[in-house]
Amino acid sequence: MNSISLPAGSPLLKNSFLYGTATSSFQIEGDVDNRLECIWDRFCERPSAIADHSNGDVACDHIARWREDFNILLDLNVDAYRFSISWPRVITQEGELNPKGVAFYKTLVDALNEKGIKPFVTLYHWDLPQHLEDKGGWLYRQTAFAFEDYVDKITQALGESVFSYATFNEPFCSAYLGYEIGVHAPGRIGRKYGRTAAHHILLAHGLGMKVLRKNVPNSEAGIVLNFTPCYPATQKTEDLLATRKADDYINQWYMQPVMEGSYPEVLFDIDEADRPPVEAGDMETICQPIDFLGVNFYTRLHYSAPKEKGALYLEHPHQGPLTDIGWEIYPKALYDLLTSLNERYTLPPIFITENGAAMADELKDGLVNDVDRVDYYNAHLNMVHNAVIDGVEVSGYFAWSLLDNFEWAEGYEKRFGLVYVDFETQKRTLKLSANAYKALIASRT
Repeated sequence: MNSISLPAGSPLLKNSFLYGTATSSFQIEGDVDNRLECIWDRFCERPSAIADHSNGDVACDHIARWREDFNILLDLNVDAYRFSISWPRVITQEGELNPKGVAFYKTLVDALNEKGIKPFVTLYHWDLPQHLEDKGGWLYRQTAFAFEDYVDKITQALGESVFSYATFNEPFCSAYLGYEIGVHAPGRIGRKYGRTAAHHILLAHGLGMKVLRKNVPNSEAGIVLNFTPCYPATQKTEDLLATRKADDYINQWYMQPVMEGSYPEVLFDIDEADRPPVEAGDMETICQPIDFLGVNFYTRLHYSAPKEKGALYLEHPHQGPLTDIGWEIYPKALYDLLTSLNERYTLPPIFITENGAAMADELKDGLVNDVDRVDYYNAHLNMVHNAVIDGVEVSGYFAWSLLDNFEWAEGYEKRFGLVYVDFETQKRTLKLSANAYKALIASRT
C-alpha cells in the first residue's frame, strides 16, 4: 500500500484530531559539548552495550540543524510536535538554569507556536544527568526531588507557551530495562533495583504534576506510558494466570499507581525484599489527576506459566510477521489495549504518543520506498479508528519518529523515521511513509 486510508467520516479525519510526530533529545540532538554528561553517554562507553558501538555525541546534529528539521514539520503540515527537553542541557551541576540550553528550547517553542504547531514537551526521556546517577540515580529517593526542582525551573522559563507537558516517557523502560535487566542505561541488574527505580520515577511524576499545576495551570499535563499487551500462549489456567501477572508487572505496575494510587496484586508475588520502598503519602502523591494519558504502542507478547523457581511468567519469542527490530506486527493489539484500558480505568483523553516501526530502509536513487511502514501506519491508525468508534476517547496520534536516529542499545542500525538520515552527511530524505502521512493530514475535512 502506498497510502494511509481511513473510513469515510472517521473521527480521525476531523480537524480536531491532532496529528504529529515525535523525537527525543538524546536520540537526535548531538552537541554534546554544551550539556552535562548523562547516563547514556556513560553507558555508550561500555564495551558491547550498543550494537554498533556508537554514541549520541552527534546523532542527527539537530541542535545545529533544527531549522531544517522544523521545515520538514512545516512540509508535513503536522498539528503538533512532541520532543523532549534534555535535563543535562538546561540545568547546571549546581542546579541552576543553563541560559544557552534554555534559549534553544525557547527558540524552538516560539517557532512552533508562530506556525500553529502545538509543542508537546516531554520533561524526561531517559537522559538523567550522570552526576545524579553517581549519587544513586533512580535508586536514590532524592532524585525524585531533584526532578521536581528541574521541572519547577524549566516550566518557569518556558511557561504556558508549551501546549502540553508530559512528566516522563515510558517509566517501564527507565526502570526495568535500565535498572532491572540492565540492557539500557545505567545498566544495573536486579529486581530490587528495578522496583525501587520504578517507585522513585513514579514519585517524581507525582511531584512534577504538582509543580505543573502551580506553574503552568493552563498547559495540559500528564504522563506517557508504554504498553505491551500480554496474550496467553494457551487457554490453560496456569498460562492465563501467568499472563495476568505479566500484564501487572510490565504494564499495570505503572498505570495503576498513576490512575488509582496502588500497585497491582503481583506486588505480593515478589519477595518482600524486592518490593518498592513506599513511604507514607507516596501513593497519594503519585496519583495526581492527569489531563491526558500518552500511550506508546509497538507490539505484543505471549506468556505461559514459568518453569524457573521465583519467576512470575515465561515470555515467548516474538511471532511473525516482524519489523526489522524483531517485534511482531499485530495491529489488533492496539485496539485490544485501548478498549481494555477504557474498561478498567476512568481515563482522561488519550494521545497515541508513539507508534511506528523499524524497517530495513534502503535509499535508492534518492528515494526510500518503505511500503511496509506505510502498511504498518495504515493498519494501526485503522485500529485507533475502531477503538474511537467503540467509545475510547483518543485525541491525537504521533508517528514515531520524525527522523532516523540513535535507537538506544541498537545504535544507528534500526531506522524508525519518516525521514531517512544519512549519518555520514546528515542529509535528510523524506520516505514514502512521510508523504503518505502528509497526504493523510491533508485529507481531513
